[in-house]
Amino acid sequence: MRKDFTETALYTAESLLQIKAIKLDNSNPFTWASGIKSPIYCDNRRTLSYPKIRTYIRQEFVKLIAEEYGNVDLIAGVATGAVAIGALVAQEMGLPFVYVRSEKKGHGLENQIEGVAESGQSVVVVEDLISTGKSSLHAVQALRDAGCNVKGMVAIFTYGLSVADESFKAANCSLHTLTNYDFLIRKALEQNFIKDSEMKSLMEWRENPNEWGQNV
Repeated sequence: MRKDFTETALYTAESLLQIKAIKLDNSNPFTWASGIKSPIYCDNRRTLSYPKIRTYIRQEFVKLIAEEYGNVDLIAGVATGAVAIGALVAQEMGLPFVYVRSEKKGHGLENQIEGVAESGQSVVVVEDLISTGKSSLHAVQALRDAGCNVKGMVAIFTYGLSVADESFKAANCSLHTLTNYDFLIRKALEQNFIKDSEMKSLMEWRENPNEWGQNV
């Protein structure tokens, strides 16, 4: 575990809960775009509306990138959720910035990578959250296809799903986050966002989301 991770993870988790960027509801689960039913929903775009939290996330990303990846040539944000925070990180680091679309545009230059990404550049990818990892790693592959050396990815939050862990490992892409599901649940219980009686269900969901969804 990296230096000061616990402090950062708990503060980030508390901030996301306080501004309702993350919502927890066992009785009325949310349905993700992938079809997964979940007792948790995350919209980290809300952090952009809170200057103190936005600044904290930006600075923690800058520290995290320096600590885990060293010098890089380029910062890339994954569209659309991480475009703004990725640009803020790049600005703070004095680095060029690009963002990666989910797919190539169907018109104009048909770009998937917007901005200037040159072959041979070392890149760190910024994400707002990691669920299954599919869209995040799609962006990584687009950068690799453009000849970039992707050092890894940073994200605000990860659900910690096994499918994501396996996908990142298979793609040979390291991932470091500011907080995660375990710290979030810990802080949610401490701050009375959830009750002790809800803990079992929340942990069961993370272990097997598909089975959990069939039982609600």
